[in-house]
Amino acid sequence: MRHGVSGRKLNRHSGERKGLFKSLAVSLLKHEQIKTTLPKAKDLRPMVEKLITLGKQGGLSNRRQAIAFLGDVGLAGKIMGPLAERYKNRAGGYIRIIKAGNRPGDNAPVAIIELVDRDLAAKGKDSGPTAEKQVTEEEA
Repeated sequence: MRHGVSGRKLNRHSGERKGLFKSLAVSLLKHEQIKTTLPKAKDLRPMVEKLITLGKQGGLSNRRQAIAFLGDVGLAGKIMGPLAERYKNRAGGYIRIIKAGNRPGDNAPVAIIELVDRDLAAKGKDSGPTAEKQVTEEEA
């Protein structure tokens, strides 16, 4: 029986599940809004809220914990800096989940998970290589 056991298995082994939530957390903190299935969003919320709380507390130990979970020093700096300042007067509830209907392919419930008071310019920022044409010295 599963008395007192929280979280969903999501049809994955524990290592796959850990990697999934790590990548979802990195994407959410980087872009401040992502679209995923509703069960994944509900399980992701407490993880990211704990990371933001670590950022608000500050300190080297908390920074190292954030780096250990995310694997990204720059993103840990974002948590400790701008996000900690943004939510310093908020006692919790940094994440909002909005239901967005069902996915057409498999009818899975989809949700948009976003940071409350998010930065609109962060969406899509630093999401990989850009298609901008690079000007060489010959063309200039």
